[in-house]
Amino acid sequence: MAMPNLQVSDCSNLKPSLTSLFSPRLLHRPQTPPHLRFISKASLQQQPHHSSSSSPPSLLNRRQLISQTASLSLSVATLSAFQPPAKSEEILSEWERVYLPVDPGVVLLDIAFVPDDLNHGFLLGTRQTILETKDGGNTWVPRSIPSAEDEDFNYRFNSISFKGKEGWIVGKPAILLYTSDAGESWERIPLSAQLPGDMVYIKATGEKSAEMVTDQGAIYVTSNRGYNWRAAVQESVSATLNRTVSSGISGASYYTGTFNTVNRSPDGRYVAVSSRGNFYLTWEPGQPFWQPHNRAVARRIQNMGWRADGGLWLLVRGGGLFLSKGTGITEDFEEVPVQSRGFGILDVGYRSTEEAWAAGGSGILLRTTNGGKSWTRDKAADNIAANLYSVKFINDEKGFVLGNDGVLLRYLG
Repeated sequence: MAMPNLQVSDCSNLKPSLTSLFSPRLLHRPQTPPHLRFISKASLQQQPHHSSSSSPPSLLNRRQLISQTASLSLSVATLSAFQPPAKSEEILSEWERVYLPVDPGVVLLDIAFVPDDLNHGFLLGTRQTILETKDGGNTWVPRSIPSAEDEDFNYRFNSISFKGKEGWIVGKPAILLYTSDAGESWERIPLSAQLPGDMVYIKATGEKSAEMVTDQGAIYVTSNRGYNWRAAVQESVSATLNRTVSSGISGASYYTGTFNTVNRSPDGRYVAVSSRGNFYLTWEPGQPFWQPHNRAVARRIQNMGWRADGGLWLLVRGGGLFLSKGTGITEDFEEVPVQSRGFGILDVGYRSTEEAWAAGGSGILLRTTNGGKSWTRDKAADNIAANLYSVKFINDEKGFVLGNDGVLLRYLG
């Protein structure tokens, strides 16, 4: 199926809305149990009677009992007084948790900051979640966008990107928001009903320009604030696979027509994972079609992305991590040992060429300082009862980890 070019349609009758956001759950401090007093077994034993001048056995035992019990109770109380108080928030070694004014069921999906003001940023998620910060991500408040109100849709805001003061937001059901004043105001850009698939990613590329990707592999570019979109790929992924299914792509016949994940490199190349994880696809600017690739590992692919040096990383279901040999697009990968405890690793984010962080299920947080050759686990994050889905570094000093149940971690460095 050929990819149509898109033009805006009249959507004046569309009235999207944002639902109210819920206050965070109150944290209850557990009650401290009362201190127990212990009586030694020896104090209960009958003492021998030595002479007639000694006190009666019953009186002597009673005095000893009272004396020993009082001394032991005082010792227990004294030791208890030196116990450190419980902390209201757990401090992580390299990260701190930021509590958000959202419903616990919200999954955080993307984060971006205005390049000219890195204190000003936006955080997106499910259940129509848009939060705004003006202090670098320390605190967040719900943001209401009038152009996305009064409509009976439960939006999932998937992606946000800024270039200068211009910014873009895409979501599902199909919604496209644009700002030219660093997010102070947003306008809704109408979309054609012919758009193939759901918008899952957008990248601001220049003045009034952006690049948008759908979960069916459509790539569109605009240079006039989104009023017209030109198809960068000539056919859908399904059509490409129908032509290449006899070329030996394992699992192509089971393709359901959508991507599981898609990631873009700084120079505009894409890598995407099929919905079942059977194979992956790549695209470079100027290519007319997506290029399918066999997976080089036995287990199905969870996610793929780009290293800081231009190579690829690959995550498999069950916690495995692989790195491509060399840079660029390839099918040659080698496994790197990681301590994932059997939980799946879901994303990798690079802080620099040598340092990267990986996050995953049940609070798994891993770090490498040698370009991915070895990884160590940040055990302090093990007690976070959430899946960590995304690692985002804005620069080498500002980074975030996004998870479900409204979990947001901020990099401390």
